[in-house]
Amino acid sequence: MLPKLEGYAAALLGALDETTLADVAGELAAFERAVLAQADLRGMLSDTSLSGVVRGQVVGDILSGKVHEETRRLAVYAAAGVPAQEVPSAMGELAHGADVVRESRETPPRNLGLLAARRRVAGYADAVLEGVDTSDFSQIEDDLFRWARTVEENIDLRRVLLDRDAPLGSRLGLVDQLLGGKVSPISLRLARYVIAGGRPRDVVGTLYFVVDYVAQSRNWRVARVYTARPLDEQARTDLVHSLGALTGFDVELQIADESDLLGGVVVEVGDVRLDASTRGRLAALHDSVSSGHFYDDTLNRND
Repeated sequence: MLPKLEGYAAALLGALDETTLADVAGELAAFERAVLAQADLRGMLSDTSLSGVVRGQVVGDILSGKVHEETRRLAVYAAAGVPAQEVPSAMGELAHGADVVRESRETPPRNLGLLAARRRVAGYADAVLEGVDTSDFSQIEDDLFRWARTVEENIDLRRVLLDRDAPLGSRLGLVDQLLGGKVSPISLRLARYVIAGGRPRDVVGTLYFVVDYVAQSRNWRVARVYTARPLDEQARTDLVHSLGALTGFDVELQIADESDLLGGVVVEVGDVRLDASTRGRLAALHDSVSSGHFYDDTLNRND
């Protein structure tokens, strides 16, 4: 199983009771069989020309209202994040993973290299951050940053948390003792999984990695929209839907009036900038004409 999918599954499956776990495992196995049996569905999920977001949306529509919500979320995450050719087998891996969690909840995750372990923690973060209001992200970042600094600066604490020979339960218990009631529940879950799912010798590095990852996740959930004219409700709805299809997240709009744009909108989300403004189109036209030397030649002749 890919590390990010493993972490995501750990977050969802670890919170389920035994009966629901069995149901989810069965539903995932049934969906894998359906994918293998239906050529059209298998072809769509294995189509490398489709984006992961599109594959995830299709799977979500197929399973919506028919399976447990955890099953739907796991299948959507796998369809969106796993290489297209591996999607059918990923469903089977998830079903097997649910059975493993049910049988041995206390078993530590498999050992991974540093980067793979950080990706596993990132997948866990994806799961616990779903549904969290973007206004809470700053507090989560601050909680984890302060905890990282505490671990980094306290030699005795660092020695205990980085001791890979110490029982996992005792290290997690220490995290609970020091952070319980002092940080948000989401921050505590992430801090615990840095210990459980990350590399023992990389606790501080992984904490700083998660701080940055939460910040990046917030950026992809907030779209800054600059518009020449106020957007009506339908335009806002259409924009949220389009950005959701692009990013795979429920996007919150932050709208600012910008009369200098002349018309249209400019949207910034994550590291993507979409310029559909009149000013942007005029600038593009200017660049196009200039690149052909027509504009410069015309100015010279007018002089």
